[in-house]
Amino acid sequence: METLSTRQVYANDWMTVREDAVRRPDGTDGVYGVIDKPTYALVIPRDGDRLHLVEQFRYPIGLRRWEFPAGTAPDRAAQDPAELAVRELVEETGLRAGRMEKIGTLDVAPGMSSQRGHVYLATELTEGEAQREHTEQDMRQAWFGITEFEAMIADGAITDAQSVAAYMLLVLHDRRTR
Repeated sequence: METLSTRQVYANDWMTVREDAVRRPDGTDGVYGVIDKPTYALVIPRDGDRLHLVEQFRYPIGLRRWEFPAGTAPDRAAQDPAELAVRELVEETGLRAGRMEKIGTLDVAPGMSSQRGHVYLATELTEGEAQREHTEQDMRQAWFGITEFEAMIADGAITDAQSVAAYMLLVLHDRRTR
C-alpha cells in the first residue's frame, strides 16, 4: 500500500485525524481516514486473586464503564510505556507497584487508528492517594475477585475491549509462568 498524500483534518490535545490518499497493490486508488493517538499503557493491578479496576463516564458511549487503569501522556507527547504505566497507576488509583512487568501489546482499532498499547502487570502493591487529572474527578475504583471480574465480562458490565484483551494476555502470561 502506497501513501500518495496525507492531510490533517482535525486535531486536539488527545488526537489527530488525517485523511490519506492511497494506492493499493492492484493499482487502484482509495482513501483512508486515520485517527492518530499516542501510545498508551494499560495496567492490571493484581493482589493474589483480586484485580483493581477504575470506573468512569465514557462520553462517546454515554455510559460509566469499569476498566483497568490506562492512559497516554499529556498533549500527545511520546513517553516510555514503562514510565507511563507507573504514572497511570499512581494517578488513577494511588497504588504503587513493587513489581511492574510488561505482558503484551495491543492495537486499539487497526482498521482506523494507529494507536498501540502496552499492557503491564502490577504486583507487590502499596496504597496511596490517587493523583487524578481534573477530567478524572468522577472516577471510582474497587477490587474485584477474578471470578467476579469474569462474571462482569460475561454479563456486559465490563465491555472495554482493551481491558478484556488485556485480561486474556494475563491469562496467557499465567499459563506460561505457572
